[in-house]
Amino acid sequence: MREIVLDTETTGFEPSEGHRIVEIGAIELLNHMPTGRTFHQYINPQRDVPPDAFAVHGLGNDFLRDFPVFGDIADGFLEFVTDARLVIHNAAFDMKFLNAELGWAGRQLLRDEIAIDTLSMARRKFPGSPASLDALCRRFGVDNSAREKHGALLDSEILAEVYLELIGGRQPDFGLSVQHSPRSRQTTAAWRPPARPRKLPPRLSDEEAARHAAFVEALGDKALWRRLQE
Repeated sequence: MREIVLDTETTGFEPSEGHRIVEIGAIELLNHMPTGRTFHQYINPQRDVPPDAFAVHGLGNDFLRDFPVFGDIADGFLEFVTDARLVIHNAAFDMKFLNAELGWAGRQLLRDEIAIDTLSMARRKFPGSPASLDALCRRFGVDNSAREKHGALLDSEILAEVYLELIGGRQPDFGLSVQHSPRSRQTTAAWRPPARPRKLPPRLSDEEAARHAAFVEALGDKALWRRLQE
């Protein structure tokens, strides 16, 4: 199963008010394990970055003006996320911006049902508790000390750890489905330890063995212990 953990940074809250994406960060998971593949792009929003947005992510007009516009990176982004579920914290926010940008660029929109919303997952799992990304990092012991400001790629990496905790652990299958050799096509799930060439010596002393034998004898002929030894 292929999943893309994704985050965006924007100039504001509503694309309908002319706000745009300024950064996309995403990392690939395969069977809930990071593959090392990432997508990261700063984007020229073709408008000013308001002070409130700059205070959140630190991406200003001077920095962004030399980066490509969304239309120039749209195909590369779509290629990266094709055939994957999107794991997003507060998915409705990012999806509305992504689809607005894709629509303005004349590209196919993303279907809402491919998004997994970790904010909703956290609220269902921990009702009444804070469900921000920082709060979930504290709950699960995920290191977010590098998160001085919001950054799409860093937040995606942190969210990937939080997501794996939400679904049951950072390595839910303990890597048992990972193939070690393409030639053998064997998995660690099929591995079995070989029989020992020699039995291990008993760890009971002669005195302990004698006391145990006397105890079993006292249990009588119908003792369950005797059946286990048959």
